[in-house]
Amino acid sequence: MVDCGADWSGRLEVVAPTAIVLTHAHADHAAGLAHGADCPVHATGETWSLIDRFPLADRHEVHPRQPFRIGVIGFEAFTVEHSLRAPAVGYRIACARVSVFYVPDLAVIRERSEALRGAALDIGDGATVMRSMVRQRDSGAIGHVPIFKQLQWCREEGVKRAIFTHCGSEIVRGDARVISTRIRKLGLEEGVEASVADDGLTLALS
Repeated sequence: MVDCGADWSGRLEVVAPTAIVLTHAHADHAAGLAHGADCPVHATGETWSLIDRFPLADRHEVHPRQPFRIGVIGFEAFTVEHSLRAPAVGYRIACARVSVFYVPDLAVIRERSEALRGAALDIGDGATVMRSMVRQRDSGAIGHVPIFKQLQWCREEGVKRAIFTHCGSEIVRGDARVISTRIRKLGLEEGVEASVADDGLTLALS
């Protein structure tokens, strides 16, 4: 399971994950662990420092660009810019010869080519379709890069399929058919098959 937001509090038994991997410490990504978990949890040192009060016995520290495995699945964390208070990573996730890149919140991927190269799928930030929510703070960027920009990244790095999750109000409150058509069209303009994730979605990748 990647991330465990507050809405999962008290409901982890529904999924019964064998392990949990965190992207960052914001409540909508980590607060579901506030009362503990019965499985190993993997997170960066920066994330652990922000959730150190959580009663998690089986802790594993993730280091960017140092691959690790959970069973047959490989993970490699890549630093992304999103929040100064809760530094984040995205994960390149691989099984057999197929890899995907997952990053639900981001403004910038620091090593974008290495993160996306050869990926069968990019699972990205659905906060906004066209409007940039990226702001400059100190020496870095914070916020959310729009879907259209992520699709440009996919084209530049040769990723042919993208799905957007962790969606903002523009998508959640909008007309689902209109939004889906718009995102699909934006993807076609970049040569990428693009869609919005929905609950219960399953994928077959090869």
